Amino acid sequence: MSHDLVLELPTDIRSIEHAVEYVIQRCHCCEEHARRLRLNFRVGLTEALSNAMVYGNGHDPAKRVIVEVTLAEGCIEAWVTDQGQGFDPETVPDPTRPENLLKAGGRGLFLMQELLDEVTFNATGNQVRLVLRLDAESPLEGGAQA
Repeated sequence: MSHDLVLELPTDIRSIEHAVEYVIQRCHCCEEHARRLRLNFRVGLTEALSNAMVYGNGHDPAKRVIVEVTLAEGCIEAWVTDQGQGFDPETVPDPTRPENLLKAGGRGLFLMQELLDEVTFNATGNQVRLVLRLDAESPLEGGAQA
């Protein structure tokens, strides 16, 4: 599969905001879905990059994070791959459960799963695939306008 955009980022959390903005600006074909793109996709990609750098690569500046983005008809797909050992997403505690409310961890994964239409991991757990369907209604869209 060819990707419309491929970025190789250093493991430096200061690079996340610029990288996410760069990806968002390249999604010209998604202008009619700007709200979902600028909220849902932005937050999901930011969380995926942060997790890859902090947990996957362990802040190791010698390691890289690869971001691959494909603009398919009606959706945006992004793959974020780190050079870490991977993890089992099933072992991440649910941050909405009362016993986990004050614990660190799990919030980024929770946000990705709530804001995006698909979040899947490779078998190793060092690559996440994010899918945002542009023709789907976001749980954050709609409702009364102020």
